[in-house]
Amino acid sequence: MRKSLDCNQVVELVTAYLDGALKRRDRKAFERHLGACDGCTNYVEQIRLTIATVGRVTVDDLPPELRE
Repeated sequence: MRKSLDCNQVVELVTAYLDGALKRRDRKAFERHLGACDGCTNYVEQIRLTIATVGRVTVDDLPPELRE
């Protein structure tokens, strides 16, 4: 991977980053980009919040039409 990432690459890699699946070099490039890009930092935090929220949803929380 390149030494630096653009915003599109960050969006493509966010899941792997949050899962801890990026190689060390790729993780460092990802984090360097976050250090310089407020937009991507906000995006990653929104994805973290979404994952945390969805992880608390149970089948009983869903309306009947979505349960199937």
